[in-house]
Amino acid sequence: MADTKETVKELERIASRCRRSVIRMVRSSGAGHMGGAMSCMDIVAALYFHAMNVDPAYPNKPDRDRFVLSAGHKCMAQYAALAERGFFDFSELDTYGKLNTKLPGHPDMHKLPGVEANTGALGHGLSISVGMSLGLKRSHPGARVFAVMGDGELPEGSNWEAASAASHYGLDNLTVFVDDNGLQISGRTVDIMNMEPVGARFAAFGWATKDIDGNDMSEVVEALEKLPIERGRPTAVIAHTVKGKGLSFAEGKVSCHYWKPKEDELLQAERELDEAVKRGGAA
Repeated sequence: MADTKETVKELERIASRCRRSVIRMVRSSGAGHMGGAMSCMDIVAALYFHAMNVDPAYPNKPDRDRFVLSAGHKCMAQYAALAERGFFDFSELDTYGKLNTKLPGHPDMHKLPGVEANTGALGHGLSISVGMSLGLKRSHPGARVFAVMGDGELPEGSNWEAASAASHYGLDNLTVFVDDNGLQISGRTVDIMNMEPVGARFAAFGWATKDIDGNDMSEVVEALEKLPIERGRPTAVIAHTVKGKGLSFAEGKVSCHYWKPKEDELLQAERELDEAVKRGGAA
């Protein structure tokens, strides 16, 4: 992927295919946390197919980069990317949420290769990521840790203890993307517990920060290629995204946080994403 424009187009194609895989999982299970999976998909696709040093044939190689999905309920995004990357067969997607599946409603490192941590209790992923980053600094200095958080989990106090530790130890091998889509299960984040301005909060804890459009693949790629923003400091990328991105009838709606679609909605979602995949560009 030498040419930046071609890189962006290819990553957009991958993200569209991954969004279609999310709908495949929803069709199989009848429901799922679709909204956040769609909003963070461009970030997750860029990480797995552009930034991270990972190998599906050797998922536990010691010097690999690590990905932690702190907002574990968005796991369909990670499952879609892992399948696309070759960590497991696509047929496994049809078992999502079913008895004895390897793809439960929150990621389980004991069930699926490529999953680095069990997450879902919000506010824990950043602490796990800090521990990983600190360990890798000592054992494999070239390895990096990437985490995706949701804006709705930011009020958890454990996040800010972890943010303090990351800064104190100078963990410039740690990058956090905050999937800032402005909505959580109960409504708008600014109404439930306003954490804005998110970037300024991380900066106050000693992090280097950057704001981007998290659904603009060119901005995601540019941010990844300039890491770390500052040597000796962890990076927080505040990615402004749209809940339910890629589906015309769901974008920006809190009702798609946990989505239990009617058949006509599911058919429309499949049509729209099939067209996006066929176009070979962004959803």
